[in-house]
Amino acid sequence: MTPSLHDAARQVRQGIRAATDGLVGRDQLAELIVLAAVAGEHLLVIGPPGTAKSAVVRRVAQSMGGRYFEYLLGRFTEPSELFGPVDLRKLREGTVETDVTGMLPEADVAFLDEVFLGSTAILNTLLGLLNERRFRRGHTQIDCPLRVAVGAANGLPEDEALAAFADRFLLHLFIEPVPDHHLEAMLDGGWRADTAPVTAAASLSHLDVLCRAVRQVDMAGARPGLADCIRQLRRAGVHLSDRRIVKSQRLIAAAAVLAGRTEATPADLWPLLYVLPTKESQLSARDVLKEPLAHATHPNLFSAVEEAAMQPMSRVGRLVETALVCLARQDAGRQAEAEGLLREIDANFHADVLPADLAVCRKKLAALVALPV
Repeated sequence: MTPSLHDAARQVRQGIRAATDGLVGRDQLAELIVLAAVAGEHLLVIGPPGTAKSAVVRRVAQSMGGRYFEYLLGRFTEPSELFGPVDLRKLREGTVETDVTGMLPEADVAFLDEVFLGSTAILNTLLGLLNERRFRRGHTQIDCPLRVAVGAANGLPEDEALAAFADRFLLHLFIEPVPDHHLEAMLDGGWRADTAPVTAAASLSHLDVLCRAVRQVDMAGARPGLADCIRQLRRAGVHLSDRRIVKSQRLIAAAAVLAGRTEATPADLWPLLYVLPTKESQLSARDVLKEPLAHATHPNLFSAVEEAAMQPMSRVGRLVETALVCLARQDAGRQAEAEGLLREIDANFHADVLPADLAVCRKKLAALVALPV
């Protein structure tokens, strides 16, 4: 039985939670991997080594049940290490074919670390695989099941040829080490994550439902706002190529279906920030697009939208889920957590503009705080 759009989005959210359990501060990365997969695009992650990039991608693949391929590229990496060796049996028959068993052309989710260190031969083959989901090498030409590829590097390349390759990743995310005030949570979560297996909370069939729905999304409600955002960015000196502007619509449509809708609205414009290719342009865009993104919100990708907009409405999804988890707890520490949530809710929302679902949670939290310890 094919799941509904709403059920598929809800199950994918459960998959994100399973993938990020114990990985403090990496919800945003997991959510953008899923957004890219639903949109049929790819994600480039820029950040220092040791920031759990590969762990998040691997755990997302495990939570979705997809075939996973991971490789650390170097200057001397051979194409066969990614795409597979020449099939010797076929070679004896005079045909040059590649045995792709267990290699990148068979993966649903791929993580390529230090992606810019790949040779020209590797990057040229990758371009066809990323853009067309098709692998070509010698007599071998096969369609690939790749849902999303995540490339990682310590910084953006300065070489023009490599910069053109980086541009093929529509989403760019810049991450930093976990800040000091989250170190205790990182240590505790990391200890648990090392020993606890990832639960397959969703499946590729749920992603398929969402991917099919992207093509049916009505973009009329979001296009005027998107065009206005581009104009504002241009006036501020922040420019995007025409190709990236057009393709950003796929991310906006994916954001809509991941919220359980087939109509895009101005609340779905937030992925535009991640389309901007540099950290500086993303920081500038947060200020320039403050008004257009004031109503940005999402029920299932709330870390990604909160980091993009950094405004009260963008925090609704996180506050609601955190409140529900707190209310379900039975330990002595839940009242202290409830008090902290009430303070954050009241600091962000006046009672007159409190969203309905958050208002329900606030009422229950207030009742919990009032209980005798």
